[in-house]
Amino acid sequence: MEIVERISEVREIIAGQKEKGKRIALVPTMGYLHQGHLTLAKQAKQKGTFVVMSIFVNPLQFGPNEDLSRYPRDLEHDAKLAQEAGVDLIFHPSVEEMYPQKNRTTVQVSELGNALCGLSRPGHFNGVTTVVSKLFHIVQPDYAYFGQKDYQQYLIVRQMVRDLNFSIEVISVPIVREEDGLALSSRNVFLTPEQRQEAVVLSQCLAEAETFIRQGERNVEQIEEKIRQKITGESSGEIDYVEVRSAENLEKPEVITEPIVIALAVKFGTTRLIDNRIVEV
Repeated sequence: MEIVERISEVREIIAGQKEKGKRIALVPTMGYLHQGHLTLAKQAKQKGTFVVMSIFVNPLQFGPNEDLSRYPRDLEHDAKLAQEAGVDLIFHPSVEEMYPQKNRTTVQVSELGNALCGLSRPGHFNGVTTVVSKLFHIVQPDYAYFGQKDYQQYLIVRQMVRDLNFSIEVISVPIVREEDGLALSSRNVFLTPEQRQEAVVLSQCLAEAETFIRQGERNVEQIEEKIRQKITGESSGEIDYVEVRSAENLEKPEVITEPIVIALAVKFGTTRLIDNRIVEV
């Protein structure tokens, strides 16, 4: 496995692999890897691809009061885990390499970014789509892998690929969880022991909500209210949002008649966690 920091180096290596007939898979990350990231890499490797993992904490997707400066970083540890997962190349650029001048061009996906995390994190998804489109142009992958925990991000990237005619298959991989159900996240390291214990309520209320739906509940407001009551009653978490949306386009249904995503964002202290569950009806 190689680690490179320059765009020119990545392009040279990719060109050589394509000459050998290799298909290219990209796993975009911000590093501080956990088993969720490694699952993406392992699935990519199963296709027999040359796996490129980007590790870049992208400043464009952080707001002025968010945790850019304290976002966890450990390249040495990441490299060890990535190699064990079958990654062939780590692209670890500096901010100056990705944005050598003032960035005057951004990529925006309308509508999908105007709900859920897009409301509480203005500009976040513009930062995501801008950096992902840059990575797509640099790496020229055949496949790109994204975790379902960031489901809204996956839908937005998929829409961008369709709209801008990228010849890339965007693949979503199910959420990887701790034994007690908490979705893996690099930000979990910021939780105190008490907050970590309380955070399990997120996966629990999603599971209960799915049970309500399986038992015949179709009223969106009632499902959302039951989730809110459980979170506030069983934790100190501060709810950002709890919403039931269409799994295809994030539109808000009044009554559930199609596959939906139950999505939530909750802050424990200063740590904001997201989670979701897809329910087929």
